[in-house]
Amino acid sequence: MNRSYEVKRKTGETDIAITFSIDGKGQSSLQTGIPFMEHMLDLFAKHGRFDLQVNAVGDTEVDDHHTTEDIGICLGEALKGALGNKEGIKRYGNAFVPMDETLVQVVVDLSNRPHLEFRADLPSEKVGTFDTELVHEFFWKFSLEARMNLHVIVHYGKNTHHIIEAMFKACARALQEATSIDPNIEGILSTKGML
Repeated sequence: MNRSYEVKRKTGETDIAITFSIDGKGQSSLQTGIPFMEHMLDLFAKHGRFDLQVNAVGDTEVDDHHTTEDIGICLGEALKGALGNKEGIKRYGNAFVPMDETLVQVVVDLSNRPHLEFRADLPSEKVGTFDTELVHEFFWKFSLEARMNLHVIVHYGKNTHHIIEAMFKACARALQEATSIDPNIEGILSTKGML
């Protein structure tokens, strides 16, 4: 089974190509023009054991909004595409990730019903040059295009970098569980017969 998918998206603001593989080795190749996002996507690939290539050119001279948003859109499309018909997947995933003083939980349901629940207060408006409000934007578009329930819950934390990093790691680990094939599941894990 080759659970990989490629997405290309070109607009007046961004030009993005993403290749995503669920059953990878945690390897990434990232060119986005946004160093902080590259750091987060690298963590996401490593902790989910996904292979991820992102080549993104955007209007970062304006700000990082369009590029970050469109990466979320494309990554969501790539996850949805790589899952195929979702036969045999566990569907649900839950992960707690501590990082120093921070504890973050992410719970996912690959349900084909998009929803983001984002329970997080980020103490700082910026990490370096990155606007931290874009973290919500990324996860919102990611959950929407992947058509998944995504719950991001910060139990506690003080350092904004630690909080965001724990979010991406927990999201990766929850998705690694949810996308895993369970040999005891026949067909689709739903009474509807489809997801």
